Amino acid sequence: MVSRRKFQTAIFAAAIAVGLTLSPAYSSNADEEFGEGAKGFIAGLAEETIASLTVTDIARDERRARFRRMLHEYFAFEGIAKWVLGRYWRRASKDERDEFLTLFEELMVVTYADRFERYSGETLSVLKAEVRGGKDALVHSRLIRPGDLKPVDVAWRVRRKGDDFKIVDVMVEGLSMGLTQQKEFASVIRQNGGKVQSLLDELRKRLGAPT
Repeated sequence: MVSRRKFQTAIFAAAIAVGLTLSPAYSSNADEEFGEGAKGFIAGLAEETIASLTVTDIARDERRARFRRMLHEYFAFEGIAKWVLGRYWRRASKDERDEFLTLFEELMVVTYADRFERYSGETLSVLKAEVRGGKDALVHSRLIRPGDLKPVDVAWRVRRKGDDFKIVDVMVEGLSMGLTQQKEFASVIRQNGGKVQSLLDELRKRLGAPT
């Protein structure tokens, strides 16, 4: 049986690997403009993903390099990294923080980039954008999978800062990817005496690097 985390990971990768079918929705001046901008931002992510990551004639290292660039272009990476480390970010030394950022980035790249080789024609329909608090928009979408597989709801939390948009979280069937990761990392640290170094050792192990 596929674990919930592996299912989330696979769906997340599929969601950013597909083309978007935009449907008209939403209303209300400034919020409408923000919502439409957020939907267009997600559309841009999907377009670039299709063009850049799902091609079959590139080497794995090149696919990973392309995903790494998109990770920083479309996602609020450092903010996400601090959030998933939670309260332990404040407890970590500068060296531990720097190493965590490096290892977490590499984990994201290795976990997701290779999955785009298996793109199989899924489509993602954007349903609406729900503006929250003036600076965040929750872009609701539905991943349509081939055959008789059940569609999956995917929501993208997009944050606006000036004229820029960044993804700060992705929710698969209502479950936050960031919160799931945060709980997993916190569990590793708690089980090892509250030491951030124990998480760094675990991440290096997952990446096949010496501890």
